[in-house]
Amino acid sequence: MGKSVAATEPFWQTKKLAELNEEEWESLCDGCAQCCQLKFKVAGSSKFVMTPVVCKLLDTDTCRCLSYEDRHSLVPDCVDISPDNVDSLYWLPDTCAYRLIANGESLFDWHPLIAGDSQKMRDLGISVANRTISERDIHPDDLATQVIKWVENSDE
Repeated sequence: MGKSVAATEPFWQTKKLAELNEEEWESLCDGCAQCCQLKFKVAGSSKFVMTPVVCKLLDTDTCRCLSYEDRHSLVPDCVDISPDNVDSLYWLPDTCAYRLIANGESLFDWHPLIAGDSQKMRDLGISVANRTISERDIHPDDLATQVIKWVENSDE
């Protein structure tokens, strides 16, 4: 008797986001930390302003949250990416594994689940590691000078 597809194919090729268990969901995150960049919605429009400034809880060298389990209580506006909202988070990068899987696309070959670690992703500049400023190190009044990209909702 042959093996089932689920037993031979990686979970991200056989399951929808809503079907992933917690371990699979967490491992799908490539750890680029682009979702941890501070972004501001422009009043009266669908535009967001992206900055190189990242959440105060992000370790800018490793791209890991310093208090992952408590992040939502420590940073109330921390984005909680879920199967229910990934489609509406249009500012997520095109490389985001959650976005790719939600759209039925394949992971890139640099993704840690395929490459084995995050070094290839870092080498390609996809991760924000060592390319950002922690909000701990910048005065809030200086955020306006830190715009790096405007993101528009293409659905509107």
